[in-house]
Amino acid sequence: LIKEEEINKKINEIAEKINFDYQSKKVFIIVVLKGAMFFVADLIRKLKIPITLDFVSISSYGNSAATSGAVKILKDLEENIEGQDCIIVEDIVDTGLTLDYLIKILKLRNPLSIKVCSFLDKPSRRILEIEIDYKGFEIPDKFVVGYGLDFAEYYRNLPFIATLKKEVIKKNIDPLRR
Repeated sequence: LIKEEEINKKINEIAEKINFDYQSKKVFIIVVLKGAMFFVADLIRKLKIPITLDFVSISSYGNSAATSGAVKILKDLEENIEGQDCIIVEDIVDTGLTLDYLIKILKLRNPLSIKVCSFLDKPSRRILEIEIDYKGFEIPDKFVVGYGLDFAEYYRNLPFIATLKKEVIKKNIDPLRR
């Protein structure tokens, strides 16, 4: 669906926008694990501004291809974000439920600002409107894997974005079994 070269070009574009918007400011990067790890690693190496970062793990999927609707924080931030300009870095925004929950929780901690940077956007699945300040690619309503995104923890290591075959999703089988 998205080639490695396209990904690299888009990361450069996003980094340029963030560098411009935050020139002479420090930014606290909040990485949503596990999916955003590849994206954020490549992105922050392109940033020319001072950053700090921390990680949060939040889930509404488990080992399924469909959201459960129940949002759980699996790992919270270790650092205080009060009075800081924050950017949440996500792998994908689809229904918006998980990200909306995370934003509400983080706003209670009194950051100076919170912006959202998402590698992928799937607006056709949106239940709650989420403003994405720095957006990578808009994609169709397909289940995608690669570049940090997984299915049952497989495929994160692909350097591109691919769609997963429906028979793998429906049967919830080991995707590597032949």
